[in-house]
Amino acid sequence: MSQRHSPQRSGKTARGRQEPDGKRVTLPRALSKLGYCSRTQAETLISAGRVTVNGRTVTDPSTWVDLERSQFAVDDIAISAEEKLYFMLNKPRGLVTTRDDPEGRPTVYDCLRDVDARHLAPVGRLDKASEGLLLFTNDTVLAQALLDPVSHVGKVYHVQVDRIMDHEQFERMERGIIDDGELLTASMARLLRSGDRNSWIEVELKEGRNRQIRRMLEALGIECLRLVRVAFGDIALGDLPKGAVRPLTEAEILRLRRRADLKTNGQNGSKAKRDAAS
Repeated sequence: MSQRHSPQRSGKTARGRQEPDGKRVTLPRALSKLGYCSRTQAETLISAGRVTVNGRTVTDPSTWVDLERSQFAVDDIAISAEEKLYFMLNKPRGLVTTRDDPEGRPTVYDCLRDVDARHLAPVGRLDKASEGLLLFTNDTVLAQALLDPVSHVGKVYHVQVDRIMDHEQFERMERGIIDDGELLTASMARLLRSGDRNSWIEVELKEGRNRQIRRMLEALGIECLRLVRVAFGDIALGDLPKGAVRPLTEAEILRLRRRADLKTNGQNGSKAKRDAAS
């Protein structure tokens, strides 16, 4: 019979001796963090009595466990931390950022066919009409930290618009534009180059609102012709061909972790995949 563990975070034993707290999470979250399955899948496995913790069957998904010290198994097969993988994709226009699309449209995962993408998830999204740098990883801690507004990790976009924007319009984007009750702000907006009828601008965002740049431009009466993400933090798209995928280098992973204010001592087993895929 399974035993439900108390969600206490204290490291005290029955005799009052203080022990290190470790890292306590719910069992479904532990299986997810180890890269074994999603939390929803984990709850199903646990409820079916297929999961053991330190040799004891647990059937209550709300059970708290020590992620760093406990031993986990599914169907009597031990689970160890999955190798952390980090990739970048130069997303082409016309792909949706999802694994399975109910409408049958092409997805970004079509570009990852030469990669073991079972547990890879995109870090943020690019809408169907947008292009450029999209990161993928199974490192959920890093992904969440990169997307957290508190981390202030910037994303840089090159945007083609249907006119030559003036200084006042750039200032409005930086001051903030209210659209549908939301304050949308660019941390930086400037002119890159211009032609006779249109121009390219550079915009940096440190928040991730839905269609944020397009909505800001629409509020200014400006049409967005193309939108390409060229950098995520210190990681630049560079000359990666459209539709191609490559693993991040160790140096790039380290820079991302520093920007996200995470420890960089490798305790999470981070490792770049060696085999490039395109």
